[in-house]
Amino acid sequence: MKTLFVSLLTIFSLAVFAAKPSPTDKKATKETVALYRNLLGLQTKGIMFGHQDDLPYGNGWMYEEGRSDVKDVCGDYPAVYGWELGHIELGAPYSLDSVDFGKIRELITVAYNRGGVNTISWHLNNPFTGGTSWDISSKEVVKSILPQGPKHALFIEYLDKLADFMLSLKTDDGQYIPIIFRPFHEHTGSWFWWGKNLCTADDYKALWRFTVTYLRDTKNIHHLLYAYSTDRFSNENDYLERYPGDDVIDMLSFDLYDRGAEFPGMLKNCATILTKLAAEKGKIAAVSETGGPIAKQTEWWTKSILETLRPFNLSYVLVWRNPWNKPKEAFGPYKGHPSSEDFIRFYQDPKTLFQKDITPLNLYR
Repeated sequence: MKTLFVSLLTIFSLAVFAAKPSPTDKKATKETVALYRNLLGLQTKGIMFGHQDDLPYGNGWMYEEGRSDVKDVCGDYPAVYGWELGHIELGAPYSLDSVDFGKIRELITVAYNRGGVNTISWHLNNPFTGGTSWDISSKEVVKSILPQGPKHALFIEYLDKLADFMLSLKTDDGQYIPIIFRPFHEHTGSWFWWGKNLCTADDYKALWRFTVTYLRDTKNIHHLLYAYSTDRFSNENDYLERYPGDDVIDMLSFDLYDRGAEFPGMLKNCATILTKLAAEKGKIAAVSETGGPIAKQTEWWTKSILETLRPFNLSYVLVWRNPWNKPKEAFGPYKGHPSSEDFIRFYQDPKTLFQKDITPLNLYR
């Protein structure tokens, strides 16, 4: 069944290229343009599965070459690999999740060489207070890092360190590896210093626009697709209240975790609104973060996620990480997990796409 889908996807990909949709960066590398176009076409045929930090560690292990909790369960890797760059701005050797940045760079290359898709989030420290991303003690942070703000120079230093890492993401022959970059996420909530109650809508938009233009035009980074990612929302106005503009955003996405019985209905509502907006704007659509009580709801994969999202054109759905030392906090499956059998059914469904499904498509050509 999935072989048939691959053939159909290849045909559809050619049709998408004929329409020549393009990312917002007019100097985007050819591989980045190809990824953008292919993701647009692919989302009409299936939903890729993604997992945060799938390759560097999993339940009870770390840095085992070739290993993946997802692969341990279903025999295949995710199609989308999530990474986190928090603490890169500090010049630290490890991310806030204790993963060596050199190892992240290495594994991003591994995922790319497989034909997988890499997406990066950035829980950067609070440049105004020196606290973490979750330090919401001041409402002056965003304003302080905009041009003419007292912490603008420090924010530039943060961006320069981020840019150095992004520019280091190359293959052996010097080709830049395309990345979906998702900064300042979940801003419709107020648990990060860039959240809704911590800054004005205009300042949030200005932060986004400055970040994109600095990385693109000053640092000459042209292998990024930019993802706008909210938390839960109720309607189009709610979703777009802080949207920085079609000219700097390539993907519309949202994060939504299962916190109770209302989850499937809320997920359906958000997916309905998001996919409509994405289609109207010609943007990629995705569920950029999710996770649920998979140990208790052992059919969560097929009933809460798959059946809810089946009607929608979404590029991917990504679940959060599996800490190596905290099995109760795992958001993905692992060998012996109570939800493993249901995850295998999730994997086998024609709607879901994993590494073996997308490798033959060569999304970067």
